Amino acid sequence: MPHLFIALSGVLAIAALHVLPPTNAVSPIRRTISEYALYDTGWLFNLGVLAVAVGSLGVLVGLVRSGIARAGSVAGAGLLLWCVGLTGVVAFPKHNWAVGPSVNGDIHRVASLIAFVALPVGAIAVAWAWRRSPVWRNYALWTIGFAVLALLCFGLIAGAFALQPVTGVRWWRAIPLGAVERALATAEVATVLTLAWWSSRARLSHRSETLVA
Repeated sequence: MPHLFIALSGVLAIAALHVLPPTNAVSPIRRTISEYALYDTGWLFNLGVLAVAVGSLGVLVGLVRSGIARAGSVAGAGLLLWCVGLTGVVAFPKHNWAVGPSVNGDIHRVASLIAFVALPVGAIAVAWAWRRSPVWRNYALWTIGFAVLALLCFGLIAGAFALQPVTGVRWWRAIPLGAVERALATAEVATVLTLAWWSSRARLSHRSETLVA
């Protein structure tokens, strides 16, 4: 179960930035989480994100080893892209767009987009196959629920972006972006932790069956 604790430690590190100075002054309603990387305590944000990425990779390995998911499947690709996207968020920090365009900033946005979409898609793919399993049904349904919630949160951001020509309001001003992104991140993290618990239970079950055999 180490991957579960690694991912959870990363989540707690990022959560701590909401209450520790100087990042406690960042508005959780309007400012994005990635802004924490621009402060002196940015190392804690980066460490937290990378811990979530490493823990998530461990989750993927656990799911594959226990037979819940296949490495070459949509589920495997989704979880792997989630890890890659999180790594990209750290490697290419958030950019201050007020000073002009930036390649690093563009890569940061793309990495965030990949991560936020790939995880719920991959999670739904793996859970859908087990939704009627008498053993793993509850795990599958919880996974699907959190993943769908994440996609709904992301849909608010995508909708604000798509409606810019109609509303005349820039997408990051049309919605409380910080709050929506935090809701999205919470749903994504809940998805990862559910998958982590699922993979841990599946591996224990597989080990017990092996010992009995």
